Amino acid sequence: MLNMAVLLSGTGRTLDNFHEKIGQGLLKARIRVVVSNQQSALGLEKARKYGYPAFHAEGNDAINAILKKHEVDLVCLAGFLKLYVPPAHLRRSVLNIHPSLIPAFCGAGFYGMRVHQAVKARGVKVSGCTVHFANEEYDEGPIIVQKCVPLAGQDTAEEIAAKVFAAECEAYPEAINLVAEKGIDFFWSRQEAAAG
Repeated sequence: MLNMAVLLSGTGRTLDNFHEKIGQGLLKARIRVVVSNQQSALGLEKARKYGYPAFHAEGNDAINAILKKHEVDLVCLAGFLKLYVPPAHLRRSVLNIHPSLIPAFCGAGFYGMRVHQAVKARGVKVSGCTVHFANEEYDEGPIIVQKCVPLAGQDTAEEIAAKVFAAECEAYPEAINLVAEKGIDFFWSRQEAAAG
């Protein structure tokens, strides 16, 4: 069972999902600590209500100092709106979820509603989400799980966002369970083999 740190910047909807799935026995992980770069983040209040150690820390060094005090195998970015640089021993252990099907609508500047507005503007027929390992480049790490959602021409960006978030609620726990089952190195070595 993996020991997780959850990093968030906002309302903690993904934290809610993790907490619910753990309670249902559908996510084989333990949340050891929650950290936010926003002191007033609703996600921190939720974490404390759920009984998780929860802290505000703004820079990578401050975040990593907190993580060092907790048993952590995996760092899950959950609406964390900064480029996170982990300590060396967690360099390949950071997961992120992106609200599109990478490599579409990803990279620097593509996050949150910006993604869904771009999807709407382009008129694509399918969107979705991608759970991937994070590295020093935005949205470049090994992909673990992708989920597709069909779109209707009349869907607003807000409706697209709701459809994609529903898919995220399934994809992120599924990806964490896959990492627990196969191990972190499985995904990195697969990407390295494909690149070589």
